[in-house]
Amino acid sequence: MDNLNDEDVLPKLIEIPEITLGFINNQPFNPLRNPSKFGDLAIQLNTKCTHLQTHLQNLHTTLGSLLVSWTSRSIRAKSSLEDFTLSLENLSIISSHCGNRAQSRKIEKIVGNDLPYIARELQRIESIRAYAGVALKLETLVGDLEDAVLSALNKSTGYIFSRNDPSPSILGDFYTKLDNVHRAVKAVNNIEELLLNVLKDHPQWRNLLKAVDARVDRTLGVLRPQVIADHRSLLASLGWPPKTLASNTQDGEATGIPNPLILMQGEKKQSYSQSFLALCALQHVQLKREGRHRILSGQKMEETLGLWAIDELVSSLASKIELHLLKWVDKPEFMFALVHKIISDFIEGVDDVLQPLIDEARLVSCSAKEAWVSAMVQVLSGFLGRKVLPTLVERYKEKASKSDAISSWLHLIDEIVRFDKQMQSLISSDTYLLPGSERSMSALSLFCDRPDWLRIWAKVELKDAWNKLKTELKDERAWSSDHKPETKNQHFLSTREDHKAPLAADFALKKAREMIQRCQTLPGSARRIQFIKSAPCKFLWHFFKIMLSRHKSAEFLGYDAEQNLVKVCQLINAARFSECKLKEWSDDVDLLELRLAEKGLNFDANGSYFFDEEIESLIEMETTWVMELITHALQQFENYSFHYFHNTEQFELITEKAVTVSDDLVEALDNLRSLLLLIKEHLNDNDFLDTWRSIADGLDHYMFRSLLVFGIRFSVMGAEQVKADMQGLFYAFKAFCVRPEAFFPCIRDLLKVLSLDRKEVEDLKSNLDNTKCSDRLLTYGISSLSVDQVLRVLNKRTFLV
Repeated sequence: MDNLNDEDVLPKLIEIPEITLGFINNQPFNPLRNPSKFGDLAIQLNTKCTHLQTHLQNLHTTLGSLLVSWTSRSIRAKSSLEDFTLSLENLSIISSHCGNRAQSRKIEKIVGNDLPYIARELQRIESIRAYAGVALKLETLVGDLEDAVLSALNKSTGYIFSRNDPSPSILGDFYTKLDNVHRAVKAVNNIEELLLNVLKDHPQWRNLLKAVDARVDRTLGVLRPQVIADHRSLLASLGWPPKTLASNTQDGEATGIPNPLILMQGEKKQSYSQSFLALCALQHVQLKREGRHRILSGQKMEETLGLWAIDELVSSLASKIELHLLKWVDKPEFMFALVHKIISDFIEGVDDVLQPLIDEARLVSCSAKEAWVSAMVQVLSGFLGRKVLPTLVERYKEKASKSDAISSWLHLIDEIVRFDKQMQSLISSDTYLLPGSERSMSALSLFCDRPDWLRIWAKVELKDAWNKLKTELKDERAWSSDHKPETKNQHFLSTREDHKAPLAADFALKKAREMIQRCQTLPGSARRIQFIKSAPCKFLWHFFKIMLSRHKSAEFLGYDAEQNLVKVCQLINAARFSECKLKEWSDDVDLLELRLAEKGLNFDANGSYFFDEEIESLIEMETTWVMELITHALQQFENYSFHYFHNTEQFELITEKAVTVSDDLVEALDNLRSLLLLIKEHLNDNDFLDTWRSIADGLDHYMFRSLLVFGIRFSVMGAEQVKADMQGLFYAFKAFCVRPEAFFPCIRDLLKVLSLDRKEVEDLKSNLDNTKCSDRLLTYGISSLSVDQVLRVLNKRTFLV
């Protein structure tokens, strides 16, 4: 120890910097405790320094060569620019001597070739510079991602926790690993932001995007399984899934199940929360990447309710649930009761514990309740698709068991629909439901990927509804209307009684509506449209055929009995009621969405319905049958009034007598009134209004034309007879309006002409020949007859004494 200088003495421990002390402590041996090892450490450090110095010199050499390369390109570009600038400065001088053909060609070459070439070169250099800058940034970010993932994998500890409290060393490794996961997520977020800018500003750099995506996908493909495996180990240490499920489940009913999520305390709760947040962050960046890929491919981003962390809760629970579901393949009510019980028991705990974590992760529009229900429903739906439906399909295809299979199908669908409604009620109070999320939580989703099963379901529903309708129609009373008395607002029809529709129409429409509602939670517009067209719509067409068949049996053209006329009214009422109901259904939001999905956005929403074809068919039937009623009434009146128009003597009488309705017209008017009252009793108000007005319009033209055609001449008494007869005609319609003459414009004007005395007749005839005819007619209150018709009536007037 002699002759030692101060610099040869080792420093005190407190004088050693922390960074140096940390380096020494991380060595396989501690030089402070074993000073003889300092020589080996010095040799090792010198060797490393030599290697690092060599590597640094290589980097300097590479950087120098790159700088020389870029400098040479820059010098060439600068030289070209200087030549171009000099050429532009001398352009005015050269142009003064442009007579020289050689100089003119040189100018053309500079302007036509050199300038575009220089511009392209500058643009190419700038593009290369930008590409190199972006590539360098991406290389750095991808490197950060790979480093973070490598660090996370190196901290993998297998089973993280035991049933007991975790040790501090395990916790430290666990939190360090989650920190690395968050570092990886941050790197991916930065990469995605840069790639989005590249996609927006430089879409031609597709190869760069593909190269980066390949490296990121490969890295995340390693990270995600490891994080999920650690999360599963953590769940197992927490006692999930609960073991009490097996012992407390009997006959499809589950008793209260303790929720390990609520029972978590201390470090375990903190560890689970951090693991949950890491999974959410990892899923968030994955969704961002998928969204960018969909933007690139032009596809619409699909909304999802699933959360990986909640899916892990359900997947570990699914195996236990399936053991019990297998016992009740033939008793679906037990299966649905068990799943509903489990969902209900855990949903509040899931919401209380996990929703704050989702909010902390800043996952917008994500609901713990929805994700929990959706995942559990998919477990049940998957089991039905694997174990239940295939068996029912095979039984349905066999003739011997087809009848029983149909009953099983209907029973299963009833349970699914009831279960879906229960699931909707569980989350109906949430205000952050995603659009269409109710349908995505439907057990009917098992039909989405199996259109063949959907067709069988539609056939089963159609067959069942058709059999029930045929049973209902065996009783003739099904076509009775048993309508209520008229209300004040008699032309606003809303119920079956208001429409006087038969019970058969109400039954058929209710069955069709039930089928539509049963598929309401079926995910996917295309599948719902397929089902509605295959079952409810076909069922309605079958009912329409029954109405047409009943129409033929009524012998509409004859109407030999009142019973046939009542049948016609019943069918018109059924058609009108069905039309109104189908229009009302088409205004529902669900069917409007289906209409948009079926026809696209380019259609007139005000004039188009989901049941367009059915409504058009109903309107055609209704119109045809109402016209037949009108035609029948007019033909009946024409038959009964035949002798009235041929008895011309009654209109030429000159002797005065008491004027009453002509005997030849009494029977026609009585039959007309009876017919109208019968139609009014059995026909709905809207169609009856159109019917009696159309009959009145037809009689108006028929009576007026007949009085002119049969060569009748009107004396003063004959005119009075016509007035009396027309008052009788008006009286036949008195029960339906206050002023029936308003609906007989031609007869009303005829009576005005017949009321003129001789002087007025002569005056009007002369004025019609010499003045503006229409104005002259208006002075007498005649507006519905032409001048020629008025002249014909005037020429038939006689004033014999």
